[in-house]
Amino acid sequence: MTMWMLFGGVAVLILGAFAWVGWRDRRRLSGPDDTRADRDARAGQHAYEVQRHASPGQEWSARNDTHGPG
Repeated sequence: MTMWMLFGGVAVLILGAFAWVGWRDRRRLSGPDDTRADRDARAGQHAYEVQRHASPGQEWSARNDTHGPG
């Protein structure tokens, strides 16, 4: 029983240290450039989605206007 408590305590300490180092490094590595890059990426993705959603309707109407009936 005591051995399992010791292993559990060591596991909690290791996991806690791992989580703390990850949290600390993430705060240190992120900066204003990361925020700007994220914003630019979202803007580019939004523009792509707008173009993608507009294209099928434009292609369909162009196809129907040029071929005409029969």
